[in-house]
Amino acid sequence: MAKKKNTTQDDLISYYMDYVLTHNHKPNSVYAFAKDNNFEEQKFYEYFSSFEILEQSIFKIFFDHTVAILEKSEDYQSFDARNKLLSFYYTFFEILTANRSYVVQALGSNKNQLKSLKTLSHLKKSFTNYIEHLDIKTIDLKEEKLEKLKNRGLKESAWFQLLVTLKFWLDDSSTSFEKTDVFIEKSVQASFDLIDTTPLKSLIDFGKFLYKEK
Repeated sequence: MAKKKNTTQDDLISYYMDYVLTHNHKPNSVYAFAKDNNFEEQKFYEYFSSFEILEQSIFKIFFDHTVAILEKSEDYQSFDARNKLLSFYYTFFEILTANRSYVVQALGSNKNQLKSLKTLSHLKKSFTNYIEHLDIKTIDLKEEKLEKLKNRGLKESAWFQLLVTLKFWLDDSSTSFEKTDVFIEKSVQASFDLIDTTPLKSLIDFGKFLYKEK
């Protein structure tokens, strides 16, 4: 009997992605999956409790690789929030493009939208945490409950924007996904313009002036 492999988490993910792309469906069982790839079934459960959790982890790993690349860049460290987010988008979608066949299989062919969102749940947690620490400038509402609502709204709108961009990319048939690059640039620009505090502060100051004059 052949000696079982010393399988790592990355190995399991690689085996899984290869299986899904080759067979067009997930393995029938962890036992069969382990047998096909010559590793102990117990090894799978050291990292994942199910195939569903493994699928969720794949998209988080795409995120982690994106952040790791960005953090190595000195230019990125000096960027403002807008350009950091643009850099994130471009790098993240480069990684998705390198794994497009799997992403399309995991998301594009899934007609159950709620199931797709569940697959992206680990990504959402990591991405919204990333948004929270981008130091995006917004109006200070001077009240704790309102601040919490505002911050939650910012994270949820940023997540929705990422989902919309992902859907655009899945449907994009342009060469080298050039239309997605344009979509990213314009959508990020528009979202920051909408929350730009400068015009709003000016309106508030003007309103205060008019109130005092009365």
